[in-house]
Amino acid sequence: MNDHERVVLTPTQKALKINLRPEMYGTFAEIGAGQEVVRHFFRAGGASGTIAKAMSAYDKDFSDAIYGKEAKGRYVCKPRLINMINHEYRLIEERLNRADHPTKTFFSYANTVATINFSKTIQGHGWMGVKFQTHPDQKPNEIILHARLHEPDALLQQATVGTLGVNLIYGCFFLYQSPKELLLSLYDNIGRDQVEIDMIEMVGPDFAEVDNRLLSLQLVKHGMTQAVIFSPDGANLQAADVLYKKNILAIRGSFRPVTKVNIDMILKGIKHFQDDPKVETDQIQVLFEITLNNLTAAGDVDEQDFLDRADILCSLGQTVLVSNFSQYYKLVEYFSTHSTKRMGIILGANMLMELFNEKYYRDLNGGILEVFGIMFSRDLKIYVYPWRTQDTGEMQTTANAEIHPRIKPLYDYLVFNGRLKDIEDFNAEILDIFSRDVLAMIQHGYPGWEKMVPSYVDSIIKDYRLFGYDPNTEPDPHYLPPARVVKYLALD
Repeated sequence: MNDHERVVLTPTQKALKINLRPEMYGTFAEIGAGQEVVRHFFRAGGASGTIAKAMSAYDKDFSDAIYGKEAKGRYVCKPRLINMINHEYRLIEERLNRADHPTKTFFSYANTVATINFSKTIQGHGWMGVKFQTHPDQKPNEIILHARLHEPDALLQQATVGTLGVNLIYGCFFLYQSPKELLLSLYDNIGRDQVEIDMIEMVGPDFAEVDNRLLSLQLVKHGMTQAVIFSPDGANLQAADVLYKKNILAIRGSFRPVTKVNIDMILKGIKHFQDDPKVETDQIQVLFEITLNNLTAAGDVDEQDFLDRADILCSLGQTVLVSNFSQYYKLVEYFSTHSTKRMGIILGANMLMELFNEKYYRDLNGGILEVFGIMFSRDLKIYVYPWRTQDTGEMQTTANAEIHPRIKPLYDYLVFNGRLKDIEDFNAEILDIFSRDVLAMIQHGYPGWEKMVPSYVDSIIKDYRLFGYDPNTEPDPHYLPPARVVKYLALD
């Protein structure tokens, strides 16, 4: 069923529908933002058949006594939420004799939320989750999410938390067989401008086939958030946990697939970044960024293509950022909400020239000056990897990049002040390697592409048959790679 075909119920209707299902029985534990979720169930009627217990440990000492102390002393965090849902679910199993309730499906809902403060200097955010059964004799599933609250008033944020919580619980029981539909239903009766869901994960027997990286992708695709992050093991991460007070270094690309150039760029870029006296080497967070624009270049998002790229990057031990930031200044602005420390971006000289092209900023009142005001008012350095032009073979660096004369004084200022820095210790032999050529060779069965990717990457592609690789494919007689590829393959 498509989202537009689904009948959208109000929070009260959803709560009543749950209350009238005799098999659903569980607990509610809410810290912060009031008892906004359980309130819907009490007011809908029939709550005695659904709610075993509702509680809120507002006092920190009481909360610690019930759920234990958090290592970092934080209360609005994922570990606290997990402790809450696990503790409450364990109590259900201990206190309710399964023999007396053979048809009940147990659940525990919890949230820990901080709304906007009085001076409006700290925006609201919170964690919520449900541990639940869909059959009495089945192990429980878990759905956990993080939300950022954007409304300018605490009471409005509390109401939004209430609606979001009801949507989540309803989705767990009525939409669990369609995870994508469940995800979309979280915004029933809520606007995208009210709340941002920037992390979600689903685990358990009913979600055994769910790849949480695809859920992350859906968050960006449907405008629920601007960016998501997942770890080398494929786990969805909350941005603040990854980026807070870090020296962030990012490289953007298609990574379709990762080539020797990509690896040389990141290794040499990290070396320069580490040598910077304002960078703490033990606080560096490297991110490989894939933009939604890149993923949709050929139309709608190809999920398998996305997973192929992600599998390689994760196998290389990299943290992946998927964003909707078509422009670099938006990426820098996003980073700066989590860290004020020095950050870096690695890009090719060809992309550097695009960065200084005024045509991309005509919709901004301040034009290119507004963009660079945003970027370089932050502690940012751009590391420029050389690019060899395909027509003349000239090497492009910061020294000879083609910049419009009107912008050249600004460009020269940034070069002079070290904000734009060349990567000089590059591998000149690999400059003619492009991901698109490697991909074409793989898909046309043309031999030799293995030489253009890191040795470990070619094994991953072959073992998992990524990007359409098929060992039985005969070389396409009509395909001929570009001259630069033939030249590179001829090198010893």
